[in-house]
Amino acid sequence: MLIREARADDADHLVRFINMAADDLPLHFWKKTVGPDGDPIALGRERAARETGNFSFRNAWLAEVDGQVAACLLGYPAALEPEPIAPDTQPLFVPLIELENMAPGSWYLNVLATYPEHRGKGLGSALLAKAEEVTRALGRSTISLIAEDTHQDALRLYRAKGFTEVARRPVVKEDWHVDASEWILFTKAL
Repeated sequence: MLIREARADDADHLVRFINMAADDLPLHFWKKTVGPDGDPIALGRERAARETGNFSFRNAWLAEVDGQVAACLLGYPAALEPEPIAPDTQPLFVPLIELENMAPGSWYLNVLATYPEHRGKGLGSALLAKAEEVTRALGRSTISLIAEDTHQDALRLYRAKGFTEVARRPVVKEDWHVDASEWILFTKAL
C-alpha cells in the first residue's frame, strides 16, 4: 500500500469517495446547484480539481494498492472559533454546521472512504494514522469527524481508534433519500 497526496487528475475518484462517505449528499446538492439541465458530476469534478476550497484535491490523500486507487482521506483545519449559521443556510446542512462548531480548532476529517473491493484490508486504519500525522504537522491537537448512524463499520473503526462520541443531531432529509437518522460528531485528542 502507498499513501500519496491527491492530484487534480484524481477528481473522478474524489467525487466517488465523497459521495460514498456521505450517502450521495454532495451529489444531491450538486444536482440542485446545476439544475435539471446541468451535469452534477461535472460540477463535483470541477470542485475537486480546484486549487482552493475545502473539497479540493489539495486536502486529500489517496491509498493505492498495486498501483490502483483504493481509499481516500480528505480533511482540513476547522475554524478556530464557531462560525455563525447564516439565515439562508439550507436546513439539510444546519445540523452538520452545528456539530462542526462543537470542535473548533480541530483538524476536520471530512471524508474517509474505501472502494468496496478493498475494505477490510487496513486502509482505513492507515489513513486515520495519516490524519494524525497531518493534524500534528499543522499544529492541531484534535481530530474531529461526523459520521452517519447507519455506517456501522466506520463507527466501529472510529471507536477502536480512540475517537469519542461528542454529540448527535438529527439528519434533516428534505428530498434527500437516506436511511440515516442521526449525524454523530466524534473527536480524538492527540
